[in-house]
Amino acid sequence: MEIYLDSADVTAVKRLARVLPLQGVTTNPSIVAKEGKPLWEVLPALRDALGGTGKLFAQVMANDAERMVAEAVLLNQRVPGLIVKIPATGEGLAAMKKLQSMSIPTLGTAVYGATQGLLAALSGAEYIAPYVNRVDAQGGDALAMVRELQQLLTLHAPQAKVLAASFKTPRQVLACMLAGCRAVTLPVEVAEQLIATPAVDAALATFEQDWQAAFGTTLLS
Repeated sequence: MEIYLDSADVTAVKRLARVLPLQGVTTNPSIVAKEGKPLWEVLPALRDALGGTGKLFAQVMANDAERMVAEAVLLNQRVPGLIVKIPATGEGLAAMKKLQSMSIPTLGTAVYGATQGLLAALSGAEYIAPYVNRVDAQGGDALAMVRELQQLLTLHAPQAKVLAASFKTPRQVLACMLAGCRAVTLPVEVAEQLIATPAVDAALATFEQDWQAAFGTTLLS
């Protein structure tokens, strides 16, 4: 199971990387734009926040295959090991095929349907990112779509992984994990909800109070 943080907030990534078993960070143009810093400044800072290791994902801005490939090559040269996010459009599929022949790893993004995701995997994408909450928001059944996509990849493209994205609640994350997704990427607020446990905090506070009352300290020694 691979867990990523979907953010370009270096401070948040550093804070959460200390406690979560993160495999890396995913970004998209909106996430980077929100930080208001150049991509070439953000990506090295994110890698540093991860302790110098972990996978990074960044997306091309072009809409046609030729320019997508050119931007992917630039990203790969400037940030070695980076996985390039390519929209799973017709032009994107053409770009993925070319990039696979160049050994540049890609993720098929903006996936709203299982067949769309399978085509991206068959075109060479190593990861497929279905937009869970966005599908639900449009009246679709995101979990059914993710299950179908996972089944299709298992049957026809086992080398590719579903990297489920676009979450609003921890329950959506759990549902994708139970559906067999091998990777998820979490917005900061969802990641924080996953590790916020009020009931546990209350139990620990009771333990401290009881120990303090009995021994006059909260220390073992």
